[in-house]
Amino acid sequence: MNPPEVFPADDNDEPSAAAPASLSSAPKRVAASVDYGMLVQAIEDYAIFLLDATGHIVSWSAGAQKLKGYTEAEIIGEHFSRFYTAEAVARGWPTYELQQASLTGRFEDEGWRVRKDGTTFWSNVVITAIRDPNGKVTGFAKITRDLSAQRAYLEALRQSEERFRLLVDSVKDYAIFMLDPDGNVVSWNAGAARIKGYSRDDIVGRHFSTFYPPEDVAAGKPARELAIARQIGHVEDEGWRVRKDGTTFWANVNITAVYDETKHLRGFAKVTRDLTERRQREELERSGDRMRTFLATLAHELRNPLAPVRNALGVMQLETGLSPTLTRSRDMIDRQVTHLTRLVDDLLDVGRIMSDKVELRLTDVDLAEVVARGIEAARPFTDAHEQRVVVHLPQDPVVVRGDMTRLVQVLQNLLHNASKFSPVGGHVDVQGRIEHRMAVLEVRDEGCGIPVRSLDRIFELFVQEKDSQTVGAGGLGIGLTLCKSLVEMHGGSILASSEGVGCGSCFTVSLPLAVAPSTAADWGPTEANSEVAPLRILLVDDNRDSADSLAMLLELKGHTVRIAYEGQQALDVAPRFAPHLAVIDLAMPKMDGFATIAGLHAMPELGNTIYAAMTGFGHASDRERTREAGFDAHLVKPVELALFDDLLALVEARRDGVRS
Repeated sequence: MNPPEVFPADDNDEPSAAAPASLSSAPKRVAASVDYGMLVQAIEDYAIFLLDATGHIVSWSAGAQKLKGYTEAEIIGEHFSRFYTAEAVARGWPTYELQQASLTGRFEDEGWRVRKDGTTFWSNVVITAIRDPNGKVTGFAKITRDLSAQRAYLEALRQSEERFRLLVDSVKDYAIFMLDPDGNVVSWNAGAARIKGYSRDDIVGRHFSTFYPPEDVAAGKPARELAIARQIGHVEDEGWRVRKDGTTFWANVNITAVYDETKHLRGFAKVTRDLTERRQREELERSGDRMRTFLATLAHELRNPLAPVRNALGVMQLETGLSPTLTRSRDMIDRQVTHLTRLVDDLLDVGRIMSDKVELRLTDVDLAEVVARGIEAARPFTDAHEQRVVVHLPQDPVVVRGDMTRLVQVLQNLLHNASKFSPVGGHVDVQGRIEHRMAVLEVRDEGCGIPVRSLDRIFELFVQEKDSQTVGAGGLGIGLTLCKSLVEMHGGSILASSEGVGCGSCFTVSLPLAVAPSTAADWGPTEANSEVAPLRILLVDDNRDSADSLAMLLELKGHTVRIAYEGQQALDVAPRFAPHLAVIDLAMPKMDGFATIAGLHAMPELGNTIYAAMTGFGHASDRERTREAGFDAHLVKPVELALFDDLLALVEARRDGVRS
């Protein structure tokens, strides 16, 4: 190796003959050259070498050999452009670097360089021009450092920051933005634009107090919140905020102070959520609580005067020799007291249902017995109107899972309603059948009918059709509300239909049939869950937010997740992925969950896959349908985490069983 001379020899530096040998400068220069040569050779993390004026290599260090792969014998005399990519050579970059070093004395660059084996690395390059005493460039000193690891780290950091930025920018349900230390807006996401109404150009640079009502600004609330966040790191508040158009919304606001590594305040992160609907819902719930309290109080108070009236009627019924006028009056009072007592009972039941205080005593109930008891309970009213109840039921027993007393109450109310709106001397039809694995009971009358506009409101509390001309068709409008609530508590449904005014009406009740005790699909949370080994899980859900968030949760638990946003995509992904568990949403467009699982079951690669249905419906009929479709489990949205953990444990247990 020929190391560079740091102090080039000069003709005037020759020692005089009279000078002592120990003071001669020549040996000192030789020693310096040797020392620097040893120093350069000892450095292995940098490639340090010399080029001549034309860019050909004239020296080579151990660090250069380690970094670039060439030995000294292989590279001396070669042009340094061989370290550059073909693209860089084609655009004359090596020549440009030497030109710039010649002009300015030094050139620094970062870019891809090529090793002997053809692999590339990201390098920092410094080229320094070497000049003779006359200023002429005689060569170049070149130092190269491998920055591949640093570049990979910075690139990973950049990608992470980019992903985070994209995540924040894409969130639409939360306003997420940054403030500078003075409270001015410096960033703005899509959720902020949606909630507050300002575009990025509208708001960036403006003070965040813009979002507060004038009275809050006058009271210094924005500045106070920043001061608290600065002092303790975080502040949370709920209150009214103002949109661009001047409308207000109820917001939950979180402000967090953001510091750099030197503990210097960089600004504030602000997250705002629109809770207007939740606040309105809470107001409605409070109103509902007040209504339930009122109904319960009213019903109990009405019972007090009814008791003595009923007692007085009992006394009158024991009296003999009453005149026909008094007898008719007594019987009229008896009928009206009975009707009033029934209304009070309905009020009490509505109050109990609204307060979730009704507990069903479920047993296997024969529909024929429900019909018989319901007709008997309604007989005083139908007999008073000289009406017949005609029954059509299947010959074989139709058994449902229900509370006999409450189901009789439903049918009694429907018969009472049909009788009330039907002509005297008419008839009411009661028909039963099995349809789509449901017990269906219809109560049909020939009465005044229901206008189409009222069909959707007929089950609302205190709603009465005002156009009815039927005598005695009054009431509180709670009977049908009570029917609907009780039927839905049984996991069923009730529907009103009518051809219009004067065409009669029909009320259809559907109840789940009694089924055998459930097996795999009716599992529930256990008391403890063991650690579950990593699983392959396929999520099939057209709700992207739901699927993405669940995938994120499962991935954090160590599982490998694939998402399909529609059924056909699941059929494409599943054979290659071979999931241990497939969680499938039922209500998807194009191809629903039932069609999807049918396609997956047909794939031999998925013989050991466990399937879970995910739906918003959890009635017994829904569970039975998913079981028949081949699902192993039935999940009702939103799924509790503990229940999902149990499902994963079940999958792991099945997997261990297959392996063993």
